[in-house]
Amino acid sequence: MVKWSLEVLSLVYATMESVQILDQADEISEMILQSDLAEAYRMRLADLKNDQTAQDIVSRFVKVKDIYEDVQRFGKYHPDYRQISKDMREIKRELDLNEKVAAFRRAETGLQTLLDEISIQLGSAVSEHVKVPTGNPFFDSLSACGGGCGSGGGCGCKVS
Repeated sequence: MVKWSLEVLSLVYATMESVQILDQADEISEMILQSDLAEAYRMRLADLKNDQTAQDIVSRFVKVKDIYEDVQRFGKYHPDYRQISKDMREIKRELDLNEKVAAFRRAETGLQTLLDEISIQLGSAVSEHVKVPTGNPFFDSLSACGGGCGSGGGCGCKVS
């Protein structure tokens, strides 16, 4: 007859509990993947990738952004600072006004909001002190310590 020690039994229980948690996480992720928001995101992403005009704008934006970031190292002392800054604003506006890009961003924001809401609920279910960084000021104000700002209280939140 095998005698089970208390350590072995607690390890088996912890393993079974972990498996159940992982199974539930898989169920949640499957529900998210099957949601209307995830489907809308995938459709808008496909629309964006298949639209040549939008892809041309994105490509030009990436090129100007690289130049802009290089110019930013020197700031207003760079000889092309004004022109590159103007070019960046113009291409950014063109990007923002493109319907395919705008539709994709709306879908992306909707899906991100769902993920933030789920993260807040899961974190709160564990403890009110769990910090869930969302990157969204609305959700950050709902969670403990400003949503896990990571600044060590530098933002004025209460460090516990």
